[in-house]
Amino acid sequence: MRNKLPKKVLVANRGEIAIRIMRACREMGLETAAVYSDADADAIHRRYADESHHIGGASPTESYLQLDRIVKLAADIDAQAIHPGYGFLSERPEFPEACEAAGIDFIGPPAAAMRAMGSKLEARALAVKHGVPVTPGSGALEDPQEAARIAREIGFPVIIKPSGGGGGIGMKVVEKEADLLPAIESCRNAALSAFGDPTVYVEKYVAHPRHVEIQVIADAHGNVVHLGERECSIQRRHQKIMEETPSPAVTPEIRARMGEAAVSAARAAGYINAGTVEFIFSRGDFYFLEVNARLQVEHPITEAVTGIDLVKEQIRVSSGLPLSFSQADVTWTGHAIEMRINAEDPARKFIPNPRRITRWVTPGGPGVRVDSGYGPGSEVPPNYDSLVAKLIVHGADRAEAIARARRALREFVLAGPATTIPYHQAILESADFKAGKLTTRFIEDHPELVEDMKRFLGETSPMDYGADPRHVAAAAAAVAAVVRNG
Repeated sequence: MRNKLPKKVLVANRGEIAIRIMRACREMGLETAAVYSDADADAIHRRYADESHHIGGASPTESYLQLDRIVKLAADIDAQAIHPGYGFLSERPEFPEACEAAGIDFIGPPAAAMRAMGSKLEARALAVKHGVPVTPGSGALEDPQEAARIAREIGFPVIIKPSGGGGGIGMKVVEKEADLLPAIESCRNAALSAFGDPTVYVEKYVAHPRHVEIQVIADAHGNVVHLGERECSIQRRHQKIMEETPSPAVTPEIRARMGEAAVSAARAAGYINAGTVEFIFSRGDFYFLEVNARLQVEHPITEAVTGIDLVKEQIRVSSGLPLSFSQADVTWTGHAIEMRINAEDPARKFIPNPRRITRWVTPGGPGVRVDSGYGPGSEVPPNYDSLVAKLIVHGADRAEAIARARRALREFVLAGPATTIPYHQAILESADFKAGKLTTRFIEDHPELVEDMKRFLGETSPMDYGADPRHVAAAAAAVAAVVRNG
């Protein structure tokens, strides 16, 4: 840390998060450098940066996961800092270690904090030691008979989880003892394949839970602040597709207790920079789940209700500067919702649908923000996450935020790939959603949403100039005239 802002920041990511970081840098007067793969040769993030550098092939292992190549590039172009974004290398402790060795600021938590929270088992032990509530569970499972004994003691149903990694990969809910050992073996195999670590453990499965997380940020001067909660219960395959803040289930008193627990967890790990402490929430009780040692996809809704630019604070903190605000300065105004617009087909179990975007118009108006790395004519490559855009709305209260989200989704024009836009429209019409009756099984418990979304598929956005048959015919005639006249 150099106790002053960098002159140039290399952004070791792609798509919307790369542009989001570069926007903050531009407002701070900092130069930016982009990296891009073969698949992103024409990507917007490459054009947005002050300079861009080819990093390798289309596969992430050939490009965005090339740690040594990225750090060397930063040194070669005299970038004083690297922002990892989310995903890819963002939670690899080797990344901040390599940056430190090269004399480059890493805009994220230190390696020690990543390691402390990278293993769910170690993170649970740390949480328990510092009084943060956790669900009943075990240590690493080794002996099958011991595993069965622990599961019986906890009480079925239980959930088997990998100690490393995330995204719900490998997790298995077990309803009865006869299914326990096959579930452990399946979880071990998935964990070894995905994370290179077969360590698994068992936890009490909380029925009808909500997924509620607390945004924290800390500096190197001992200041640790929380920015309130985000409700992240609407998920498919344990991965979020819609988030909101504040949570319809969290009272100011609960927010204060959860915030205090999150701050305690961050302090215990020696955490610096932005991170998220995730909790299972059920009937007013909350239990520590894990820490995401990075900026979250859903950070914009926290920015909307607090007015705090998290990326700018990240850059300040990584430079050795103190936070620009204290806990007493944090207030929450209104309600915000984020909808992840993915190139996926909800009618086919959210299967990815990467294709060229043929028409594109983003919504606007009061309280609407769109973060994206795509535009008209962009190819959505099959090599990476299916996220195309994040639609964020902010209203005076939850009712206005829902109305604004419905209005903005109607305006959004995104033709080419199948997307989650009509599915989000169906969610917003759901009586349970409007009533705030959410659990992590919301999608599984509402199969009718797939049918409900079909009525939105036939609607035409008033912003969709290209969908008007007269305009299509006129464009076709113009093209024909050009061809005819050479």
